Parts: sequence; C-alpha cells; structure tokens
Amino acid sequence: MKPFETIVVDHNVVACNGGGGPLGHPRVYLNLGADGRIECPYCSRLFVLRGKAGDGHVAETPPATPSAHPPPAAPAKP
Repeated sequence: MKPFETIVVDHNVVACNGGGGPLGHPRVYLNLGADGRIECPYCSRLFVLRGKAGDGHVAETPPATPSAHPPPAAPAKP
C-alpha cells in the first residue's frame, strides 16, 4: 500500500498531528531511525530524511506542514 503523503524532513525526530487541525490526531513524536524514514501509525504519512529521499521511492520536496518540524527545545535554565 502506498503512503498517504510523503514529507521530506531535515531532522531525525519529527512531530505529526495529522495536519488537519481539529480533524487531525494526537501529536506524536516519531524517530526516523537508521533507515531515515518512518510512517505515522495514525495517519500513514511517510516522513523521509532529506538525502534518503533520492533512492527513487519519493520526490525531493521541502517540508510543507508545521507538523514536520522537530519538537521545541527545552527552555534554558537561569
């Protein structure tokens, strides 16, 4: 089965919320692992690490959704 949507990202950890606002799903953080790709268990979006996308399986495109960005950094301690 082909993935619902493929999103090329620049980080090994991504956050996915389905991209549908209130129609999406709970935000989950996904680790792309050694092969540089992971499919969201909720919405079947395929996240592919940039550079790993050139293997003929997906097109090289920039991240298109806010859910494709890595989690925010922890606040600095005073």
